[in-house]
Amino acid sequence: MKSSLVAVSAAVVVATLVTGLKDRAALQEKFGLGSAGKPAAELMMMGHIKPEVPAGNSEFNAQLVADKIEAITSPSPSPPDTSDSDAAEPQPAAPQPAAPQTAAPPAQTVAQPAPVTPPIVSAPPAPQQAAAAPQPAVDESALRYFASRGDKVRLQAEISRLQALYPNWVPPADPLAVPQNGDKQLEAMWQLYSDGRYAELRKAVADRQATDAGWQPPADLLDRLDVAEARARLVNASDLKQHATVVDIAAATPSLLTCSEIDVLWRVAEAFIQTERAQRGQDAYAYILKNCTNPAERQATVEKASTLLAYQPMQALLALERPAADGSKEFNAIRDNLARRFMAEGDDDPNLAIAPDYIARLEKLAGTEGLASDALLLGWYQLRRNNDADAEKWFRAARAKQDSATASQGLALALIARKAPEEAEDVMFRWRADSDDATSTYLAATANLMALEPPADLAEDVLHRIATEVIARKYVPTAQQFGWYARSLNQFQTAARWFETALAWKPDDEPSAYGLVITREQLSDRKGVLDLQRAWTGRSSRITNLEDTSSLMPNAVTQPPAKGGLAAQQPAQPTQRPPAEPLPAERRVTLQPGSEVVVRAAGPSMQTVNVPRGPRQTRGCSTTIDAGQLKPADALSRGWCLMDINRPMEAISAFEAALQSPARKVREDAAYGQSLAYLRAGLSGNAAVAATKAPQNRQRAAELQVAILADRALSAFDAGRYRETLIYLDQRAQLQQERIDLMVLRGYCYLNLKMYGDATRIFEAAAATGSRDAARGLADVRNVTHPDTNN
Repeated sequence: MKSSLVAVSAAVVVATLVTGLKDRAALQEKFGLGSAGKPAAELMMMGHIKPEVPAGNSEFNAQLVADKIEAITSPSPSPPDTSDSDAAEPQPAAPQPAAPQTAAPPAQTVAQPAPVTPPIVSAPPAPQQAAAAPQPAVDESALRYFASRGDKVRLQAEISRLQALYPNWVPPADPLAVPQNGDKQLEAMWQLYSDGRYAELRKAVADRQATDAGWQPPADLLDRLDVAEARARLVNASDLKQHATVVDIAAATPSLLTCSEIDVLWRVAEAFIQTERAQRGQDAYAYILKNCTNPAERQATVEKASTLLAYQPMQALLALERPAADGSKEFNAIRDNLARRFMAEGDDDPNLAIAPDYIARLEKLAGTEGLASDALLLGWYQLRRNNDADAEKWFRAARAKQDSATASQGLALALIARKAPEEAEDVMFRWRADSDDATSTYLAATANLMALEPPADLAEDVLHRIATEVIARKYVPTAQQFGWYARSLNQFQTAARWFETALAWKPDDEPSAYGLVITREQLSDRKGVLDLQRAWTGRSSRITNLEDTSSLMPNAVTQPPAKGGLAAQQPAQPTQRPPAEPLPAERRVTLQPGSEVVVRAAGPSMQTVNVPRGPRQTRGCSTTIDAGQLKPADALSRGWCLMDINRPMEAISAFEAALQSPARKVREDAAYGQSLAYLRAGLSGNAAVAATKAPQNRQRAAELQVAILADRALSAFDAGRYRETLIYLDQRAQLQQERIDLMVLRGYCYLNLKMYGDATRIFEAAAATGSRDAARGLADVRNVTHPDTNN
């Protein structure tokens, strides 16, 4: 009897196998069969788990299969055969004769066979247990909507979102083949969501719930609506610089912090940094580089981070760089600009050591591209680290490309450090009034020049211009050095006047007082000596204890023969303003301790101290004053300060005062600043006029023209002059590539002119960059051209 049962079972199995050849995959799924170690490729990819024939068991167990057939087919009949495409598929290898069975397994054993480990997992559950595990309900309404619209970008984003929410969810093999949702009202709601019309969507949901009490909107739609509204609030807060609000919204809506919302991640990172949480901002950028794969977005992330993060945090981010497909580095395209950015930071911080690779890269750029700005970055970097020879080389290269105040100032400081103040004074004289830093550098050069040992043989016109600037600026160190210079020429009365002038500007300048007291002693002015000694009692022992001064000739040596005739010693005269030009001669100068700015005495030779280059400070402009009462250079600084605090109308007046300057550079900067102020005030016509008040270099002229044309295009659009707007946009596009927001403006011009084809083309191109305004414009075109489709 037992053998008969086995034979019958085997016959049934063979018949079923023959029938199942038409749907081999379904047969394998029902029976749990498959080639050892080779489950179906698609199922492996989707994550399905199926048992296989036990490894090493080559015999066919007919009884076990018969029991499986009975267990599977008893609840419901097998699904009908609907496919003939695989009828010609080769039949599985014939089974081997069954081994003798000692006893038929009970039904429970058949229903729950022993689990078999497939090659793609380590310990899967039994087939029946896996089938019985409850699967969460996945709302695929958004998926159906995007599939029906053929929107592959949003479709893929929705698939990624659902996979993140439901790890065991498997997307359809062909998502674009998903049938349309039959609910037209729901389709219209998804259309409103797609167009970004969230308020209308809220109203549509409320209206339908009011008319259909049994209808509930898909949870996914409401969730996505909440997230979209949160995104809009976050973007608005970011645009308004409300950084704390940005962080709060992001914390309350974590679903926004994904790679599909890269703009949100950028804004949150910036908000962290602006609220003094730089480490959190760095973490946000690092999250993007660790998890997001879009090459353009990764590169943009590094560029944005480099404008907000310091050098060291940026190195941590760059360590997350991935190799490109061709084996090169991922961020090679922006590495030149990164090198410039890092070197600029090194210019401001002398303690920051920039990696040699960046220095070498910038040196190569300076040689190949020949930009003065690159040479300046290298010059300041080396100067801040006391590498004076290298700094001088790069500053000379920068001046050869473009002579500017910055390049001249850097070269002058390098020359002062090299003890070549005569050339430094000549280099800086042209730029001495360009800025406060330039003025300080020039005056430092004059002080070092007058303190040279032996004294420099200066031309009369050089002495005259130095004296004029020193008196105008009331610069004590150079006035004091003029006194010592005159003493070296035995011009004691002239020396006394310079020392007196220095003390008038700074009464507590002890070196000037000492120079004056010994000079009066040599002029036999005993009353003057006693007055000074009483005034400095307790403050300077060398002044109060002054004795014989007969040995206080320069360097206590006999006077060497003069080169050329020396001016005769004049008799003592009342104190008056110091002369403009002391007579030049070659004498040794006795340097005294003292000038805290540029000269120190610590032995027979002069020591110089570099004038540090600090960052530019915004000058105070919170109070209201008449800019016309200021010097042109001060008015220019006030104008930029007013622009920084967004007071353009006041800045216009300040720049107007600066335009009266005799210095060409000041007038050029003033005209440029006034044009920008008019643009910020929305007065593009005035901006164009202001730009002509002083010649501008080619770069600035192009920049102003681009800004003026853009402003005129916006004004014309607001006035409804759409053809005129297009003319301005075309003119601007000839000078600079059109921005996305201006592309959208162009699209709406075409839309208002009923040029729907051109409007569609422009909006589609802009929407491909991710612009929501462009997507909204595209929806507006469709609403006009196909109103029935959207109703």
